[in-house]
Amino acid sequence: MSNYSYYTPEGLQKLKDELEQLKSVERPAISKQIAEARDKGDLSENAEYDAAKEAQGMLELKISKMEDTVANARLVDESKIDSSRVSILSKVTIENSSNGQKMNYVLVAENEADLKAGKISVSSPIGKGLLGKEKGDTAEIEVPNGKLKFKIVEISR
Repeated sequence: MSNYSYYTPEGLQKLKDELEQLKSVERPAISKQIAEARDKGDLSENAEYDAAKEAQGMLELKISKMEDTVANARLVDESKIDSSRVSILSKVTIENSSNGQKMNYVLVAENEADLKAGKISVSSPIGKGLLGKEKGDTAEIEVPNGKLKFKIVEISR
């Protein structure tokens, strides 16, 4: 089963830039740390060497996962988004039915989520609960503190 992730062009570029940083800056830095630790003598009792090797393993794992993510990334064509229903990249205004508070969110891929910027993941409980809803619909969303009801006030791109 393929595990595609959907990104905006900016989100995918940010991911690629981070991957390049790991490969071109952090990988050589760890190699240098390993070489320096190796030069300090007996490797069997060298804590610096062990720590550097462990850091190298963690970095290589992170690089590998990011390469897989980039390979399975798909760009979202914003021009083909149906603004009559909530979907990825929809800008949604919702109203909390219990207190009347209105909130504005943009639904984005998990890696692009940033609550402070008003971007929530389509895989979060609220994101999942809003997907596919139309203006005027009420979404009942199960959260750790119970159920919340949100009315869809507006959907745009």
